[in-house]
Amino acid sequence: MSERLPPLTALRAFEAAARHLSFQEAAQELSVTPAALSFQIKSLEEHLGAPLFRRLNRRVELTEAGIALSGPSSEGFQTLATGWRSAKRTLDNGLLTVTAGPAFTSKWLAPRLFDFAQNHPEIELRFAATLRMLDFATDDIDIAIRFGPTDGTDDATLHKALEIQDWVTPMMHPDLAAKYPTPASLIDAPIIFDDSIAFLRNSVSWQDWFRVEGIEAPDLHGPRFSQADHSIDAAQSGAGVVLGRVSLAEASLRKGQLVAPFDLALVPRAVFRVLCPKGAETRPNTRAFLDWLANEVGRMDDHRAGRRMLDAGAL
Repeated sequence: MSERLPPLTALRAFEAAARHLSFQEAAQELSVTPAALSFQIKSLEEHLGAPLFRRLNRRVELTEAGIALSGPSSEGFQTLATGWRSAKRTLDNGLLTVTAGPAFTSKWLAPRLFDFAQNHPEIELRFAATLRMLDFATDDIDIAIRFGPTDGTDDATLHKALEIQDWVTPMMHPDLAAKYPTPASLIDAPIIFDDSIAFLRNSVSWQDWFRVEGIEAPDLHGPRFSQADHSIDAAQSGAGVVLGRVSLAEASLRKGQLVAPFDLALVPRAVFRVLCPKGAETRPNTRAFLDWLANEVGRMDDHRAGRRMLDAGAL
């Protein structure tokens, strides 16, 4: 039996047929005729000196040799596909794909994109708005923005370009601010709950905020939202007061659609991490987006002026 590797086309035909356990379906996937695919597999079996499939009536099944080859062949082609995508991304061909959560995408990124597009018309941005953990290689992602605990373990294969600190404080429509001018008056206000960060070990809540203000709050009730952007939208409509996250409400605060009149702000032990594969941060398109992002994050500091910032770990 020869130790020389067989032709790649024959291995590709086998991998597809082994995955589908059907010559017909494998041929359709590879856009060849069943006869051509069968010829490739037969040549592979001759190269090996043993059959890889048992040809049964209307179906096929793998032999012991076929089973031994099927797993490594699938892994090999997946590795090749990943390498090919990675090689293409190094060309900086004008396309940049960013993934972030749906709330951060709609409330933070989307309102600012006109500015980036004006200054970088050569870059085509694509966004994957999801909380699902994506793979930089297999999902064709260039930059990921993810929210998580500050004590999380960093991936050694990734470059951490930036951290965005979040904090919360009562936010409301300007009309409501006139009705509830003091922290104590909020006890009588319609309360909106944002449960999007309740998963954190050191989370923050309305009860925490009232307690730090020295106010004994009764049991609070009101609509609860699992998505932070929905709670911001509700507050912006005048439905109530939310303990809003500045990262997602910043654009509304800047436009005067929301106000945050009280100085106490609570800081959850979590941050947005801006990540990319190590080495990718020097590519022109990636660098341009990261520099723009850092500049925009800096503008959020305007909302910190004059506030009492209290870490959640101290509560």
